[in-house]
Amino acid sequence: MLGTLTAATVTLAAAPLLCVPALAQPWAEHHRRRAGALLGQVVEPRQRTVRRNLAWCVTQILTGLPAGAFALLCLGTLSLTPVVTLAWWAFPAAPWLFVISVPLTGWGTALSLGLVNVVFLAALAALILPLLAQSHARCCLAVLAPSPAEQLVERVTELTRTREDVLQAHSAELRRIERDLHDGTQARLVAIAMRLAVAGESLRDGPETAATLVRQAHAETEDAMTELRSVIRTIYPPVLADQGLAGALGTLATRAGVPTRIGIGPLGEVPAAVEAVAYFTVTEALANIARHSGATKASVRLTRDGPLLRVEITDDGAGGADATRGSGLDGMRRRAAALDGTLRIGSPPGGPTVVTVELPCV
Repeated sequence: MLGTLTAATVTLAAAPLLCVPALAQPWAEHHRRRAGALLGQVVEPRQRTVRRNLAWCVTQILTGLPAGAFALLCLGTLSLTPVVTLAWWAFPAAPWLFVISVPLTGWGTALSLGLVNVVFLAALAALILPLLAQSHARCCLAVLAPSPAEQLVERVTELTRTREDVLQAHSAELRRIERDLHDGTQARLVAIAMRLAVAGESLRDGPETAATLVRQAHAETEDAMTELRSVIRTIYPPVLADQGLAGALGTLATRAGVPTRIGIGPLGEVPAAVEAVAYFTVTEALANIARHSGATKASVRLTRDGPLLRVEITDDGAGGADATRGSGLDGMRRRAAALDGTLRIGSPPGGPTVVTVELPCV
């Protein structure tokens, strides 16, 4: 009621000025937020064109005036009721003191009519004003929100950008895997082959030299297997397949650089791709906490909100994390965007830092 009254009052007082697009745009932004809050949805802005701003001004005047007039009528009448009663008390003989064609002949009549007036208008306002506010908000939504065609264009643009990010991330991941295999595992396998070849040649000189080379080759084999497991874990962690997301995060918490508490609510069925993104997001976030935040503790909380899996990582570090800087945070954002998810970071100076990732499970 107060929002409708405020909007109507300003509309009545400044209707000519609202026809100026430069002044209408900020006011339109304000009403877009109010309409979205009233209707329980996010109202995305349209393209900022003069035609739409003028259309909103006309809609605001046509729908705001009736709502505002009714709100002012109710408020004015409720405010004047005690004034009329006091006027009757001050001037009891005045012939003009009538309410609904009933003469005020005594305190009983005055108080009864005043009470009936207040109750009637309050009930009428409670019934009509919300409907007027809803109608006003829907009119604002129809003018200020993008059309289905514009929403489709925006969605296609967003998906195109996300697809490009995914392709870039995929190419970078392939290059990283190739580099790890080439510089690590492959180099060790070559060294093993050379040592075994030398060991074969050394058998003529004596078994002790050959045995030493074989032991060295065995150690190289163990190192190569360790590196290969590390590469495999970056592709799809086997612990996810063996223990599920809850078990994998529990194992991850025991290896984190700071004490980490894991909280997992009922998640229902979560696709494997979503589990992998959630796991890698927590992995990267805990690594960032250990390296940069100076935190003494961290927590990871997973919840299910309808079709969304929400992952929230919190630490008590120094804060000041910036999503626009650093490849780690950008990689987390790209992973979430690949599944049409979102990443939000709240990190005021002094902390705490809260990283929230929402992933659709559809």
